[in-house]
Amino acid sequence: MASCALIGAVTGFFFGRWYNDNRRPNFTEKYVLFVRPETSVQTVIDSLVSGAGAQRPRSLERCFEEENLAACMKPGRYVIEPSFTSIYVARMLTHGWQTPGNMTLSGTIRTKARLAQKIAAQMMADSVSIAQALDSAEFLQPYGFTPENVFAMILPDTYQMYWTASVREIFDRLKKEYDAFWTQERLDKAKAQKLNQMQVSVLASIVSGETLKSFEYPRIAGVYLNRYRKGMRLQADPTVAFCFNYEPDRILKKHLNVDSPYNTYKYAGLPPAPINVPPKACLEAVLSPENHKFLYFCASSDFDGTHRFAVTYSEHQKNARAFQRELTRRRSQK
Repeated sequence: MASCALIGAVTGFFFGRWYNDNRRPNFTEKYVLFVRPETSVQTVIDSLVSGAGAQRPRSLERCFEEENLAACMKPGRYVIEPSFTSIYVARMLTHGWQTPGNMTLSGTIRTKARLAQKIAAQMMADSVSIAQALDSAEFLQPYGFTPENVFAMILPDTYQMYWTASVREIFDRLKKEYDAFWTQERLDKAKAQKLNQMQVSVLASIVSGETLKSFEYPRIAGVYLNRYRKGMRLQADPTVAFCFNYEPDRILKKHLNVDSPYNTYKYAGLPPAPINVPPKACLEAVLSPENHKFLYFCASSDFDGTHRFAVTYSEHQKNARAFQRELTRRRSQK
């Protein structure tokens, strides 16, 4: 009888352990676990306890040992659900059953360093590798871009991909989105404006640099298209700021003499490449600009971030003087 009881107890012990490992959920919280190549098994266990609320750490240890996780764990972004068992998580990490995540490019992106930082903050790839790719003619050649004009290939959006995607895979995804954007309808619109794809991106980047008010995009695009078609110099401050790596807070007369093909005060026509990563809304504004006769604009004296537009230079000077008077008044009150 005693031996039977012992066998029953041992059997019950091992069955209970198997059940805990293979059938019983072990987590209380949904959790996103990031595993890097250098991440240790113990770090994973600690993260699952603190982040996913693992109730039975010893169960994790047994399953990780069973799956030889120390040698077989694959880097990745893993979403842990409360319903998961220890053995399922062990097999997730062993087989690399990742969950795709979102890489979002948004906001003002005026430099390659900023672009590299935004991507690296959301992916396993490091910013140095991404920055090197952005500056490599050899790397960009298969995509049809160069280090100078690569901003045109980048479309601000949310991209779903695996966190472990290589730099090449990230750029493949960006190029795929670029190709999808340029439908025949948009190509026809560009042709109607007498622009090619790169020129649309260049002008869109200038529009993006001029205002944060998206409702002004089509009107500002119309101003620059009017000037461009008349052979006038674009005289766009953002292009001059680009020449100085966006360091000046304000563009002064001394900045306008910089000898650069991006200085649209000095040289007529469009700059050779985009000066930032323009939002899709700016590209659409250039493709479908507001039809008007405005040739000038300046910041509004209301100081609300909008602009005053003018057909004639004398009208423009009037708007500029109104802005300057209000600026002087506000400064005197400080």
